[in-house]
Amino acid sequence: MPEGHTLHRLAGLHGELFAGTKVQVGSPQGRFATSASLLNGSVFERAEAHGKHLFHCYGPDRVVHVHLGLYGTFTEAELPLAEPRGQVRMRIVGRTHWTDLRGPTACELLTGEEVAALRGRLGPDPLRRDADPEQAWQRISRSRTSIAALLMDQKVLAGVGNVYRAEVLFRLAIPPYTPGRSLDRTQWETIWADLVELMADGVRVGRIDTVRPEHLPEVTGRAPRQDRHGGEVYVYRRAGMPCLICGTPVATAALAARNLYWCPTCQAG
Repeated sequence: MPEGHTLHRLAGLHGELFAGTKVQVGSPQGRFATSASLLNGSVFERAEAHGKHLFHCYGPDRVVHVHLGLYGTFTEAELPLAEPRGQVRMRIVGRTHWTDLRGPTACELLTGEEVAALRGRLGPDPLRRDADPEQAWQRISRSRTSIAALLMDQKVLAGVGNVYRAEVLFRLAIPPYTPGRSLDRTQWETIWADLVELMADGVRVGRIDTVRPEHLPEVTGRAPRQDRHGGEVYVYRRAGMPCLICGTPVATAALAARNLYWCPTCQAG
């Protein structure tokens, strides 16, 4: 599932392509046809993201909410239009470009009140300027749940997924099963600051890179990571491989239906 930086990149791209212009909105697949007809010919005001949720804003009570889920994708191209390929849930056509949305978990037209209610259920997003890390800390500091599980709970913290969760805990040498209430405030503030930096970098470059300069392949002489997601990481999807710092085999375990990765030595506590 895409992590928060992907949705913020999409918000920036769609704002650049469509904001301030009248657009054509359709649903070649038909599942979004009724809502698309209400939006067709409207001005696309702006796009924004909160966590793993994308919002296309056409007015105070006309907001398209998109959650990509596991299979959702947007594809963009310059005009002229091409025939729809596959199950296109929503197509937006602007002055110079168009985009198709396929396979989302959610694509729905909401009112401003409904958007506010949805966002009210989400924790602070490290990529938003209006984020309040104190909101997350209040929940974490009272919880017996492990910090690894809390970081993935979108009601606690929005936008962090499995990669950022594993990597930030490694970078800060925090044992993943540490109860939230066992963290001190300085640890939480360091986690938040690291997430802000790492996720902002993900928005800029379009992939997740978490390895510090001194541990990069060109410095250490190791082979670059080979993974379809790209990016250099310390522990994510490296189960059984040697830790880049100490050489201990990276451990893995299932936690809340997702695979957790950590170094038993570097994150011993």
